Amino acid sequence: MYQSILVPIDIVEKDLTKKVLPHVEYLAKLSNAKVKLFHVLPVASAIVNAYSFGFEEFKDKATIQAEKWLAELIKTIDLPKDRLSSAIAFGNPRDEILTIAGELMPDLIILGSRRPNISSHLLGSNAAAVVRHAKTSVLVIR
Repeated sequence: MYQSILVPIDIVEKDLTKKVLPHVEYLAKLSNAKVKLFHVLPVASAIVNAYSFGFEEFKDKATIQAEKWLAELIKTIDLPKDRLSSAIAFGNPRDEILTIAGELMPDLIILGSRRPNISSHLLGSNAAAVVRHAKTSVLVIR
């Protein structure tokens, strides 16, 4: 059914990630799918403007921390480790998720979404943007 599953996660949203992982494990086991966890580190304009004041150092430290967290998360997932991988990008989460989905062409994207608040009603959530623009099936977990 599924050969590859993309799982965008926010490392700050640990409770939401805990809700997503059982669905990932179940569907990946059911179809023997490969799973790629994906985290996007935001780039604030202030950080970009501070490039000459150590942006590369900040970027490296943020990447190391995110990779460390993803490696720890992978250890907790009840799937063969050779079927799990992770990736990190810097940018706008919805854009980066859609970009990697376009490159990997997964059979399914599984992502979590919080209950909408006023800003997501006005601006739209990352999950809503992925659902609207992805060229593959998307499962949204609340």
